[in-house]
Amino acid sequence: MRDIHRFIRPVLVILPLAGLLLGFGASLAGYGSWMEPIWAVATIPVLTALLVEIVANLRRGDVGLDVVAALSMTGALLFGEHLAAVVVALMYAGGQYLESFAERHAKREMTALLERVPRKAVRYREGRLEEVSLDEVRPQDRLLIRQGDVVPVDGIVAGGMAVLDQSALTGEALPVEKAAGEPVMSGVTNVGDAFDLSATHRAGESTYAGIIRLIEAAQASKAPMARLADRYAMVFLTVTVALAAGAWLWTGDPIRALAVLVVATPCPLILAVPVAIVAGVSRAARAGVLIKGGGALETLARVRVLVIDKTGTLTHGEAQVTTIQPSAGFPAERLLQLAASLDQASKHVIARALVREAQVRGLALLLPSEVVEVPGEGLEGTVDGRHVIVGGVRYLAQKLAGLGEIVDVSQYPVGCVVVAVALDGRLAGLLVLTDRLRTEAAEVIERLRRLGMGRIVLASGDRKDVAQAITVGLHLDDVHADLTPERKIDVVQAGREYGPVMMIGDGVNDAPALAAADIGVAMGAKGAAASAEAADVVLLVDRLDRIPVAIEVARRSRRIALQSVYAGIGLSLVGMIAAALGYLTPVQGALLQEAIDVAVILNALRALWGPEPARAHSRKLDRDQTGWLDRRV
Repeated sequence: MRDIHRFIRPVLVILPLAGLLLGFGASLAGYGSWMEPIWAVATIPVLTALLVEIVANLRRGDVGLDVVAALSMTGALLFGEHLAAVVVALMYAGGQYLESFAERHAKREMTALLERVPRKAVRYREGRLEEVSLDEVRPQDRLLIRQGDVVPVDGIVAGGMAVLDQSALTGEALPVEKAAGEPVMSGVTNVGDAFDLSATHRAGESTYAGIIRLIEAAQASKAPMARLADRYAMVFLTVTVALAAGAWLWTGDPIRALAVLVVATPCPLILAVPVAIVAGVSRAARAGVLIKGGGALETLARVRVLVIDKTGTLTHGEAQVTTIQPSAGFPAERLLQLAASLDQASKHVIARALVREAQVRGLALLLPSEVVEVPGEGLEGTVDGRHVIVGGVRYLAQKLAGLGEIVDVSQYPVGCVVVAVALDGRLAGLLVLTDRLRTEAAEVIERLRRLGMGRIVLASGDRKDVAQAITVGLHLDDVHADLTPERKIDVVQAGREYGPVMMIGDGVNDAPALAAADIGVAMGAKGAAASAEAADVVLLVDRLDRIPVAIEVARRSRRIALQSVYAGIGLSLVGMIAAALGYLTPVQGALLQEAIDVAVILNALRALWGPEPARAHSRKLDRDQTGWLDRRV
């Protein structure tokens, strides 16, 4: 149906425009008798399409201002005011096309919904491996989960050590280890070596499929926002009909009633709002914010409650080196250089984080040799002629006697990763990695407070102690942790007591809450496809400080749209009164209405060309690092 409308609406603009020009052309060519019929014929397709739409709306219980346009076109045709009819038809069709264009522009198709959803699984069958569709997987089937695979169904580890990135489901930034017999959720990613999984559920009954159903249910429960202009429909329609009928009854002249209807044709309402919306959406896009439609922009302007995820949203979502603690007399840069050089031989996410940190610091990485790795725990080998061991404290404690007495992991902050480095059989130092709070987080929260955000709460799937530790010093009203996707929806719904709710998140686990919120904002630069699809607003850059910018743009666009609406209605009312008193003919009323249209459109365009919204100072973009092992518990 939408594709049909996209084809029909441009045609409905072209027909009255071509008819208007052709009618004048026929008159100039000496065929003046053809002029009126041409204008009448050019009006009929627009009127027919309008009547069909009105009937469809009435069946849904909607009464809009389109009724005024239908009355004015019908009246003009009946009373022989064909020029007025075709002008009104052109105004109406042009407004509808512009509104359709605004919607398409603002709601660009978010492609690749849930691209990470696995379609196939590798199953053991009679001593060999076979690739099968997910529908064929049954409980007790033994599957091979290769490195980089998304786990297709819920199950338990049947062989090998599983190192899993669960951030998409739990929001947990750091991968976790699962030994044989431990459960594994579908939708998590294997970031370690391959392991075997014994399926416990079918694909449709697994965790990931359940989250998808939550997204669909939450989206279906949120009613679409009515068009801004229609809020004034009944009052304006009643005033228009009353004034037109009064003029007819008072003077006995139906042309006066027609003139009132023509002036009242609500093109300022139809045109001003989508123009301001397109301007606002374009403005936000320049700041790296994608707003999916006029309803989203208007709701964004009215939010008063913020529910924000932690991992990947309030924090970077990736472990980064925060502290280097070398043993006495050992240079810190040398410690990182040796550890990162050895870690070049590993695919582990923490190994990659150390390598990137060394590269950022400009350290020359050396060639490792004789490398032996214990998946998920650590590795050892030779670097620059020295025997180097890198891994978790437990791993090194098995290699070095007395290490457990030297290193007390409990002294480190909650949620951090401690990596130990040994050189030639002795402890050389420790590297501490943390999923750090975004540097702009505190400033963004304060800016949101100044913008009128009355309540700001954290909703995280991470542990309570980690969530509380990371938010120390932030001006938050509450901290919710250990949340499942369902419980995040509960937090969003509870927030509505204080006003319209905005939810910000990045993972698949956030998608249901994003869909359930009045306005969902996804960290689209690094976030999951599911969250970007479920959200109403997507941040195209990995910067939290774009949120207040988007709110400022939305509020200014909405304010300008309302100014245009009020000015358009006011001028139309003046014109309607003048028409009722006989000072305007239908054609003059149509031309007056065109002048009003131009005025409100120019005013609406101020949303595109106005002053730049306040922005936070430019900061270096987040480095692409990831996290791992040995979290303090």
